[in-house]
Amino acid sequence: MFKLNFKIALRNIWKNKTSSLINISGLAIGLAACLLLLLYVAYEWNFDGQTFDPSNTYKVLINNVDANKKVTSTWQASTNAIAPLFKSEYPEVEEAARIDGAGLKLVANGRKSLKRTACFADADILRIYKYTFTSGDAKSAMEAPNSIIVTESTAKDLFGTTDVLNKSVHFDDKVDLKITGVIKDLPKNTSVFFDFLMPWTLNEALNNWIKEPSWGNFNYNTIVRMAPGTDINKFNLSIKGFMHRHNQYADGQLLVFPLSKLHLYSTFVNGVSIGGNIEQLRLFMGLAIGILLIACVNFMNMATAKSEKRAKEVGIKKTIGATRRSLISQFLMESLVLTILSSVLAIVLIELCIPVFNNLFDTSLRINYSNSFIWLGLFAVILLTGLISGSYPAFYLSSFNPVQILRKRNFKTGLFSVNLRQVLVVGQFSFAIILIIATIVIYKQIQYIKNRPIGYDINTLVQMPQEGELYGKYNLLKDRLIRSGAVTSLYQSSGTIANHTSSFSGMEWKGSTEADKGINFSQIATTYDFVKTTGLKLIAGRDFSEKFASDSAALLINTTALKLMNLADPIGQPVNYHGNKFTIVGVFRDFIQDAPGSKETPLVVAFTKGWGGVLTMRLNPANPVADNLATIEKVVKDINPAYPVELTFVDQLYAAKLKAQQQLGVLSNMFGGLAIFISCLGLFGLAAYSAEQRTKEIGVRKILGASVSSLMQLLSLSFLKMVGFAIIISVPVATYLMNNWLNGFDFHTNVSWMVVLLTAVGTLAIALLTVSYQAYKAANANPVDALKYE
Repeated sequence: MFKLNFKIALRNIWKNKTSSLINISGLAIGLAACLLLLLYVAYEWNFDGQTFDPSNTYKVLINNVDANKKVTSTWQASTNAIAPLFKSEYPEVEEAARIDGAGLKLVANGRKSLKRTACFADADILRIYKYTFTSGDAKSAMEAPNSIIVTESTAKDLFGTTDVLNKSVHFDDKVDLKITGVIKDLPKNTSVFFDFLMPWTLNEALNNWIKEPSWGNFNYNTIVRMAPGTDINKFNLSIKGFMHRHNQYADGQLLVFPLSKLHLYSTFVNGVSIGGNIEQLRLFMGLAIGILLIACVNFMNMATAKSEKRAKEVGIKKTIGATRRSLISQFLMESLVLTILSSVLAIVLIELCIPVFNNLFDTSLRINYSNSFIWLGLFAVILLTGLISGSYPAFYLSSFNPVQILRKRNFKTGLFSVNLRQVLVVGQFSFAIILIIATIVIYKQIQYIKNRPIGYDINTLVQMPQEGELYGKYNLLKDRLIRSGAVTSLYQSSGTIANHTSSFSGMEWKGSTEADKGINFSQIATTYDFVKTTGLKLIAGRDFSEKFASDSAALLINTTALKLMNLADPIGQPVNYHGNKFTIVGVFRDFIQDAPGSKETPLVVAFTKGWGGVLTMRLNPANPVADNLATIEKVVKDINPAYPVELTFVDQLYAAKLKAQQQLGVLSNMFGGLAIFISCLGLFGLAAYSAEQRTKEIGVRKILGASVSSLMQLLSLSFLKMVGFAIIISVPVATYLMNNWLNGFDFHTNVSWMVVLLTAVGTLAIALLTVSYQAYKAANANPVDALKYE
């Protein structure tokens, strides 16, 4: 029976090429979109899952508290003092690793040099994370302080081969290291990503300030592996006052949080996780299910649209003894065969789309065809899709009365079948309209925050890392660049002006209270010409200047900080900054340093020599940009030949702030378009069904003098009513959802009536174009043929 049903399914697919092509393409697009989104969901779900024991691996977090012990914020960063003390004081802590993501660092082998992502960590990291060693031994790879572990791609880029064990490399133009291990490249869905890994003891040797335990430098991460069966709630209670017990000035409260959940639940309020990226993941899962259901509905509509052509077949089979069960199995077989063919096309589409998706979302998605779970999941999706899409046509067609069919009487099963198809179309378009409104609102929000005043002159502003000789020879570099005419001014700083890089608390000023010590300030350490180079707007005071010797302990603050400090006349006011006396010499207007849709945080810009990291330059507008860049590269290379020159325009860094919203906009745009396309295929099928059902009526109306335009109106009006009903349902839902999304921004646009109007008119126009073809075809048919039809 299976073989017979399979042959019948193939014959019917081949016989009805047009409808089969529409069904296969619609299902293929729906399946491809669904599977691609599910791949991304699985990728995000497995974030930081590359550990030996995910259920017992935790990250140490810090709850910051005010004078009343109320939690004000939760930090994922911690100090370098915690991990060693945890291992010595708590037997339930089996492994504990301090991790310092050092960023891009130079590594060379005498013939070739390159910059890759570096990381320092305690040796315990190799007993927490499951790294795949292709060379070397994990047990001894980090024993020596001058050892380095590299990834396979780094080894190939540097040496041209992965056979590099025991070879030497020169790190950061400072020290020679021996390669003691080669590991497979790390996936991107990890919070501890690196191209080469070095022992913590080397970090201490290269940076003296790291040797001593610190309770105020929150620039590191601490990962622990707990003993199985540990009561984490009890453990968190025991470490709550850990920092204060070891340092009377440290008031932060420690807690450990599951590492594998932190990526998805990273939003904390009052020290408790309330969500995070899991909301985006739920959105993607909803999109995946919605697109797949729309594709299944499209299949149902196309199948029932051709029901009259299958009616006689059903009637004859029932007359000669076929049971309803056998007919259902036949129609389900056809559905499954179509779904399998669609799945093959869907996999081809996925393989074509994955590179684009990876580039857009900075992921490393791929289909691992050797993984049995992938095949089981694919089989489950195919089976479920085939059953969902084929169930209604199978039960509907198999219910026909053979006597009525063979007598060519009306065999409709009542209003329910027609109403169900209408409900399906309304549901399709409702989902599509919600996505279209979401796309327009997201675009409006991106434009709104993009057009906010930045607060400084972002044009012709470039920056580069301050490394190697550029620390000790900064004054020489500045003098040569100014004299070259390529730049008009420059400054060195601890971080970029484009992004928040550092925070601190504990600052004191005239009139401040004990509670004010808990206020978190952003900070930038810099030297002369900060305001001159950036173009910030001063509302009081002045920039740092070499004319004033006192500026060696001077501060600039933004207007948000001024309001918090409640200083009527801030210029000349003394403050206690990191335990030292500084004086406020200027106040500047807020500029966008955090997310463009968020309120600005209080910011302190402190004059601090020697605390560099980033060089920011204002290009000379009188020269071509290319000439300026070439001159800068030549001067920098002369002074710092060991390092590549990496110039970045600040406006590019600022544009990256909008990446999350742009990704969401692209997704909404793409899947909104797919939803409309597949919905229109379903509408096309229903229009074909309607024209087929009303063939005789159309013929009679033409004989009586009905025009083509009146017949087109007759056939199209019912479909436009369904789309109109979908608009009525979806607009309030979309408005509610998008208003909730917009409320997550401190600065946001609104869902205007123009957005709703454009969506409604556009959707009606697309629907009208879709059904017009079938309506015109039916209205132009020969009435004689129509009257012969029955």
